[in-house]
Amino acid sequence: MTATSFWGADGRPLSAAQFLEMLFGALPEFFKDEDELRALWSDPATRRRLLDQLAERGFGREPLAEMQKIIEAEHSDLFDVLAYVAFATQPRTRAQRADAAKAAAAPGLSDKQQAFVDFVLAQYVQQGVDELDQDKLSPLLRLKYNDAIADAVAELGQPAKIRAVFVGFQKHLYERP
Repeated sequence: MTATSFWGADGRPLSAAQFLEMLFGALPEFFKDEDELRALWSDPATRRRLLDQLAERGFGREPLAEMQKIIEAEHSDLFDVLAYVAFATQPRTRAQRADAAKAAAAPGLSDKQQAFVDFVLAQYVQQGVDELDQDKLSPLLRLKYNDAIADAVAELGQPAKIRAVFVGFQKHLYERP
């Protein structure tokens, strides 16, 4: 048995229901509809900004992760927590998102690029949305290519092309099913 504590921006303790109400009330300040949330979340740069803005308002990663548990979406993305709270959408698992993204991105990728995207998606399914952050690109390349960035460039193309592939497939993760 566990107990989860939430804290307001003013430092006072909140129940899960109060935290949920506060989050629900605050979300319209960050995005106007589900399509805007999808657009923000699909790009690593705007996703990070959104997460930073939410944290500044008292809705950091830890409380959102706790909310994930409460709504029984531990295997889902934080996107699903926000969409559930704001729009009452049914959460999808990261594995479901990854499978759909893999299929949608495949036509525009070479076999080697697809293998890299598959690797990144496997990390995403296992670890979560943080694996899709821009700062993770270099560590992911090092992990996939045994610390040999030159091998990654030889297989995937120049760094700008690699970044475009890394950012590009992410839009498919958050498309409507």
